[in-house]
Amino acid sequence: MQQPIVTHFFDEATNTFSYVVKDPGSDACAIIDSVLDFDYAAGRTDVRSADEIVRYVQDNGLVVEWILETHVHADHLSAAPYLQERLGGKTGIGARIIEVQEIFGKAFNAGTEFAQDGSQFGQLFEEGDRFRIGALEGYVLHTPGHTPACLTYVIGDAAFVGDTLFAPDSGTARCDFPGGDAKVLYQSVQKVLALPVETRIFLCHDYKAPGRDEYQHQTTVAEQRARNIHVREGMAEEEFVRLRTERDATLDMPRLILPSVQVNMRAGEMPEADQNGQVYLKVPVNRF
Repeated sequence: MQQPIVTHFFDEATNTFSYVVKDPGSDACAIIDSVLDFDYAAGRTDVRSADEIVRYVQDNGLVVEWILETHVHADHLSAAPYLQERLGGKTGIGARIIEVQEIFGKAFNAGTEFAQDGSQFGQLFEEGDRFRIGALEGYVLHTPGHTPACLTYVIGDAAFVGDTLFAPDSGTARCDFPGGDAKVLYQSVQKVLALPVETRIFLCHDYKAPGRDEYQHQTTVAEQRARNIHVREGMAEEEFVRLRTERDATLDMPRLILPSVQVNMRAGEMPEADQNGQVYLKVPVNRF
């Protein structure tokens, strides 16, 4: 089985891991789940995190073929447009982004200028679709439940699961956002756990479960099957749905969900400027 070279980048402000995935036989690479820094109180963006990736790619003479999103993130803004401008590459996300755009386009009253057809992205992936990074072959698992458009990218012996799975001591993603479904997430996780046991799983987030001092970005299918507190072997769907639903009822909304969704449903672009030339992000009152 092919073994991509995976380098991780961590944004502690949003507990997000981004990845550069390199073909070991060439300079081709992909970037997965990038972060645009955002100071919510000041309404100001920054590219410090993205520039770490830019420097790594340039210092190592890499060629970016893909800039991929596992889903429309609710906890950080994507830096995809900035990275594409600096490094090239084709953007990609799950084809059911259209459903997410419809849900949140209405929630934010985005207007007719906001196309709800996924056209902001270069590639809309369906279950089983294949793509290449140099000589590396990857394929797509549609793994909804956290959001309708969530994907897992399987590239050689590596799987990039987005928010579908967390570290084994942390379990799984929440399912209480619009379009989420705990039963669907359980079924999606089974697809990931059916991969070969030695498959490396790369996580999008880690919040350090109680008793653990180090952040964890990587695990394996074998470890998840044996130890995941929500979906280890022997955990029935009904029990998972009960645990997930009870847990979700205790969670606050992510700090950056309102700006993140507005930007990420547009492939990382800001909304169009108002008549005065200023870009604004909306805060729907009593909507979520």
